[in-house]
Amino acid sequence: MKQTILAVALSGVSIGAFAQVQTISGQIVDSAGKPVIGATVVEKGTNNGTATGNDGHFTLRSRTATPRLQVSSIGYASQEVDAAGGTVSVRLTDASTGLGEVQVVGSRSQNRSVTDSPSPVDIIDLREVTTKTGQLDVNQLLQFVAPSFNSNRQTGSDGADHVDPATLRGLGPDQTLVLVNGKRQHQSALVNLFGTRGRGNTGTDLNVIPAASIERIEILRDGASAQYGSDAIAGVINIVLKSSVKELTTNVNYGAYDAKYRFDDESFDGGNFNANLNYGIGLGQKGSFVNATVDYNLREHTQRANVPNADGLARREYGDPEIRNLSGYLNSRFALSDRSYFYVFGGGNKRKGDAYAWTRFADDDRNVPAIYPNGFDPIISSDIWDASAVAGLRTALGEWELDLSNNFGSNRFEYGVKNTLNSSLGASSPTSFNAGGFQLQQNVVNLGLTRNYKTVLQGLNVAAGAEWRREWYSLFAGEEASYRNYDPQSGAASGSQGFPGFQPTDAIKAQRDNLAAYADAELSVTQRWLLAGALRYEHYSDFGSTLNYKLATRFNLTEFLTLRGTYSTGFRAPSLAQVNFNSTFTNFINGEPVEVLLARNNSAVTQKLGVPSLKQETSNNANIGLTSRIGSSLSLTLDGYYIKVKDRVVLTSQFSADDPVIGPDLQALNVDQAQFFANAADTRSIGLDVVLSHTLPLGAGRLNSTLAANVNNLKIDRVRTSGRLTGREEEFFGAREQAFVKASAPPSKINLTFDYQLGRFGALVRFVRFDKITLIDWDGNPMKYDRRVTTDLTLNYALTNHLQFIVGSANLFDRYPTLFDPQRTETGGAWDPVQMGSNGRFYFAKLQARF
Repeated sequence: MKQTILAVALSGVSIGAFAQVQTISGQIVDSAGKPVIGATVVEKGTNNGTATGNDGHFTLRSRTATPRLQVSSIGYASQEVDAAGGTVSVRLTDASTGLGEVQVVGSRSQNRSVTDSPSPVDIIDLREVTTKTGQLDVNQLLQFVAPSFNSNRQTGSDGADHVDPATLRGLGPDQTLVLVNGKRQHQSALVNLFGTRGRGNTGTDLNVIPAASIERIEILRDGASAQYGSDAIAGVINIVLKSSVKELTTNVNYGAYDAKYRFDDESFDGGNFNANLNYGIGLGQKGSFVNATVDYNLREHTQRANVPNADGLARREYGDPEIRNLSGYLNSRFALSDRSYFYVFGGGNKRKGDAYAWTRFADDDRNVPAIYPNGFDPIISSDIWDASAVAGLRTALGEWELDLSNNFGSNRFEYGVKNTLNSSLGASSPTSFNAGGFQLQQNVVNLGLTRNYKTVLQGLNVAAGAEWRREWYSLFAGEEASYRNYDPQSGAASGSQGFPGFQPTDAIKAQRDNLAAYADAELSVTQRWLLAGALRYEHYSDFGSTLNYKLATRFNLTEFLTLRGTYSTGFRAPSLAQVNFNSTFTNFINGEPVEVLLARNNSAVTQKLGVPSLKQETSNNANIGLTSRIGSSLSLTLDGYYIKVKDRVVLTSQFSADDPVIGPDLQALNVDQAQFFANAADTRSIGLDVVLSHTLPLGAGRLNSTLAANVNNLKIDRVRTSGRLTGREEEFFGAREQAFVKASAPPSKINLTFDYQLGRFGALVRFVRFDKITLIDWDGNPMKYDRRVTTDLTLNYALTNHLQFIVGSANLFDRYPTLFDPQRTETGGAWDPVQMGSNGRFYFAKLQARF
């Protein structure tokens, strides 16, 4: 595959002679004549582009004889200009002069740019990121670009092997709200049960949306429940889909790991192939368009088992699962008049995965030697279907702008188990099973109104709206042989080994409704001083009502220094999956299998123990920061934050059948251990986000340097118990479980990037420093993972005006986490899943075409 890509790329050199180049320079300003920082300038029909510096200036070497430039920036209407003369000056107008597709998360003002937001917002240009990095899916792209974002690849973690959990500022995956084009995206149906990231949490699967369909990602690093509702305690990620027209973009990517710790004779594994195509069609003269993307990705297994086939070790197969993704996404707008349009967007993702479970060796009493003389390695397979569709109308009603939409989303996760058996059936056991699964759906109706009063002081923007949301959750049983014990007298293990199927007693269907109303306002008291506030009321049919607020301000001390701050209350409703999930599964403790009951929140077991019904998490968020432009080439943002979360939903420790209080109940249920969901923990996070950017002309090219860091300290203030477990805090949510929560909030992550562009050639070098974390093994001993620095290198060259070739390496110097005895780790390998990953050096090549 790599040889094919290289051959295609090199053949592109002979397509035609390069057009004579010229140097184009200019400045981009706003309607008041102030420079627009970070505006995107692209030579139409090519891969050639740049961004304006802190003085609004740019320099670009054209690749066509008659260049035309496309100029765009968030909060402004895009423009296309003729640059044949070599010098241009562009004055961008506010996007609010028309009903534009502008989203800057954290504000409902249609002319609020990211540079004057009172809250910290990161804008990530996916076109730039996908060109210059080796990562292919959204989670991993953000992991190595945004320091406050963390995502782990899991292994040996059942469903989490197939759906990567992700977090902002070290909080839970379900404490970050995800929007697509400003509309709430549905969550995954999966509850994360194992591993270091997001235990007991549900989250949103970002990887269902192909990177090729995304124009940019906006990350609001601030609590926003008062603006957007539940799940926005840590912040909001808004994914903005592409709206380009008359442009065909296609990419072919391939990469693989050069495995130092493969522990066998193979050199490369984990091959990752991706191919995608994006095209937009313009319709009429009023901005109507249809933009569509198709994307295919195949990610193969990695193998990092420590000394495979050595009898007695935890696993013979350990590494990333094999994943096959096929996605299709669409974004469209249809003008009805100059002042109104209808929009439709959404898509679908089909994912199939194979992940290895723990080894059953030949002499294991769960093995049937007649079927597997040498033991077996069960494979947990996934069949995931994710789909969403949004339709809406935006129109002007006098001075008001109205947005009415309906949003439906669904995530269905079905488990299969193969290369396995039900040992209670003996030699007659089948070797593959349907193990059941779960599904989560949501439907959202949203009505929003906004109006800008330009004559009130220096401008007042008001917004109000209402939202109705219904959610459905179902858990369905697997086939009988996947869970039943056909020979209880023999003591043989029941169900499919590796992942026992869900039982009919686990099955459930549940739903709830939510009704919300909100209002917010932004007042420019003077040209320098902005005040903002938001208020939101929500009522849930299953646990009641909540009222939250947010206050924010921004003050320009000088032309080059701005102070900003926010304070807000927040909440997160427990997901339907957390309330209703129930399962009996096999866990491995010190390499030994143990049957564990995870009892749903309102089950007879939890009620008997006095575990109360789940209720909302609540939070208090404060953010204070500054932004500065030092000269014309250096910018700095500093944002300190405080986040206190009360009644955080966690997955408790496991109680054993010999427990003096709960033991008799567990023995009656024929399970060895049990655990539950409970509002058991109060946490407090204090941290700092730093972003420093510098632009430097270097020779005939330009060097962009960025230092971005997140420093974070999470503490667990209190653990709450109740009912018959009162006073047993250390056993209810003990040190081991607390360590997993803290490891999800590493003390720091630092990203230093140097990006140099010279004509058709570009190079990027990136250093990422992952901080130390501490986990606790099954015997209560600390496992300290040391700090590591990884280095990425990417080289890109424009073969023609339309064809670009990229090669590089992620983790160039083959760095790995601290190694441990597999018997001590959570997942039976030499490492727990930690944020830097454990696959080693990755080589990649990409071929990009744009017409």
